[in-house]
Amino acid sequence: LGTNSIKDTGYDVANSLRFDDGSSDYLSRTTGTPTSDKIGTLSFWVKRTRLGSPDNYIFNNYIDASNYSMLRFDGADRLEFFSFNDPNYLSLRTNRLFRDTSAWYHIVFKVDMTQATSSNRLKFYVNGVEETSFSSTEYGTQNQVCNLFTSSASGNNRIGTDETSTYHIDGYMAEVCLIDGQALDPTSFGEFDEDSPTIWKPKDVSGLTFGTNGFYLDFENSGSLGADVSGNGNNFTVNNLTSVDQSLDTCTNNFATLNSLNSWGGAVLSEGNLRLTSTATAFDHTSATIHMNSGKWYMEFNAVATSGGSGVACFLAGTGEFQNDQTSWISSGDGSFGIGMNGYKITDGVEEGSNSFSAVSSGDIVQIAYDSDSGKAWFGINNTWLASGNPSTGANPYFTSSKLQNNDVVLKLITYTSSNTSVANFGQDSSFAGTKTKQSNQDSNSQGNFFYSPPTDFLALNTTNLSEYG
Repeated sequence: LGTNSIKDTGYDVANSLRFDDGSSDYLSRTTGTPTSDKIGTLSFWVKRTRLGSPDNYIFNNYIDASNYSMLRFDGADRLEFFSFNDPNYLSLRTNRLFRDTSAWYHIVFKVDMTQATSSNRLKFYVNGVEETSFSSTEYGTQNQVCNLFTSSASGNNRIGTDETSTYHIDGYMAEVCLIDGQALDPTSFGEFDEDSPTIWKPKDVSGLTFGTNGFYLDFENSGSLGADVSGNGNNFTVNNLTSVDQSLDTCTNNFATLNSLNSWGGAVLSEGNLRLTSTATAFDHTSATIHMNSGKWYMEFNAVATSGGSGVACFLAGTGEFQNDQTSWISSGDGSFGIGMNGYKITDGVEEGSNSFSAVSSGDIVQIAYDSDSGKAWFGINNTWLASGNPSTGANPYFTSSKLQNNDVVLKLITYTSSNTSVANFGQDSSFAGTKTKQSNQDSNSQGNFFYSPPTDFLALNTTNLSEYG
């Protein structure tokens, strides 16, 4: 799981870049003659959000139809590299499947075509460990060209798509490095934690030598997301990406998202698994990737589009009950509490038959403050807490539940019929994927980016806060 584990990693990565395949996001640049066309290393951190077909292209280098290469997650969620240098080709495809949408993976692809032993020419490492089980291999001949780094002809590097901009990655990427001319081990980019030796964490790579076509993308400049900070000036052109795609969700501070492996009905997730769109005629629902069983937590969602005020709902549910309730959005006695359709209150899985507040309308921002230690929760709409509540003082909670207190609890988000959309913010994006103007409110631990100021001591749902307070 790399730095998904609860651990202060020491070296902090500030930003990632969010790619959405529905927006055809990618980065591109034209390259020239490399330091080496046989030796090099590609390193990056990635958090996937869409799995399966179509392929998720991570890196592509295209010269012409007879000379190109790509690195991707294929339609079966395997990691695959392919390089064609007519008539020769190289390939490496894992047996392992990469299907954890809550995790950051660190992937290193190392190439040294000068090696006499064929299996030493191409190597994958994941979270510091070498991959050794493959469904397909073609290591080529010694000193064969590898088009990952471009030969004498000019090529086009793309991050996040293929050469035709047909297949795109859907997810987050951070700390993207290409080393031209050196075959480096993963220890050049990360290390195992000395206190928790199973935790792989990033380290500062700014002192590495990157080579002629090498680059280092840290995504910290929101006005120039393709800026190369290696010193080479190998900047990338931004395509369909804007400042709202810069995220605080990184390999050193992993935020909750909505869970594409735990979604039902016609629920469609996008924008880094923060946007939920309903496509069915019934209730489509999903949950968050991080559960809560201690501490105080704050989160928001924007009801982007609702049908007559009856199209969105949210509640907190015990995970055991939630997992058993996959056909209905609530069931009596299932331990769920929150706000339902048309302004109804949900108490222990029962939706009241009369409005307890004004129904959520298109554009409204719903706030949730939950105290796991007391089982108390407050719900607000547009910065007004329902039932005259005040989470900062503990006054007038919207509900108190002994069923949820100190138990594993998850946020559940629902949309109803195909005209409804909601976008969640667990602290990584107060613009709600560009549907609102980004604000700059942080929690009491100086974490996150919220539209409204979180109540005192209520925190963003991320691993930095979990390590200290959760």
